Amino acid sequence: MKKKTLNDHDIPKTHPRYLSLEYRHKLINAMKTLVVAEAGLIAHGRGECFDYILGEKTNDFANEAIRAAIGMLLLAKNPVISVNGNTAALTPKELVRLSNIIKAPLEINLFYKKKGRIKAIKNILKRAGAKDIRGIDKKEMIQIEGLDSNRRFVESIAEADVVMVPLEDGDRTEALKIIGKKVIAIDLNPLSRTSLNADITIIDNIIRALPKMIEIALQLKDTTNSELVDIIEKFNNKINIQNAIDKIIQYLNKEKDEAFKEI
Repeated sequence: MKKKTLNDHDIPKTHPRYLSLEYRHKLINAMKTLVVAEAGLIAHGRGECFDYILGEKTNDFANEAIRAAIGMLLLAKNPVISVNGNTAALTPKELVRLSNIIKAPLEINLFYKKKGRIKAIKNILKRAGAKDIRGIDKKEMIQIEGLDSNRRFVESIAEADVVMVPLEDGDRTEALKIIGKKVIAIDLNPLSRTSLNADITIIDNIIRALPKMIEIALQLKDTTNSELVDIIEKFNNKINIQNAIDKIIQYLNKEKDEAFKEI
């Protein structure tokens, strides 16, 4: 029997990088509809590199960071989840679900504000079920001091006590910390400025981290405040980052030994 000819976007499920390629094409398609900036493709590729040498799984240190992050979000008086193009393209339903559980609005905040991008991201979030989307109306915006990029224009982030910044850039994380915000980051690079400056850094792929965050949020949503405080106080972000770096070193040494064992 003659095999079906694959078109440009058909990926055989037998391909060892099937899921990775699927997510790449999601981003490419989202770029064509303005949701993702061109530079977002480069950022994703950089993240994939770190994911690969972290074993492409949610490690124990990431699970601990997720638990602490949910504790902090549940305790927050005014939590906000910041959304950029890549997160909207990859995990829109998960963003909405987490937003609903922890009662935090989604705020669109972009580095590259190409005409039509905010509307495109708003539409993808609305299709995923979002009811409370901020960062749309310029009249509601104020500027974060000490930040020069387009990310300085914020709405609810201005009043937030805890800001979750998946796939963030370091400049805004630093600026948010200066004005007294607690920052939860999702970043596959343990040595980025975002990772190093955040209060809690989830070093994991967002496609795995967000479903896990939803699972933990459902487990902890009725937990007492004192128990949530205890979870946060037991977490140390410096040790968390060190554990991620150690994991990378172990992975590389293992792969090196395996690849060159006969030399």
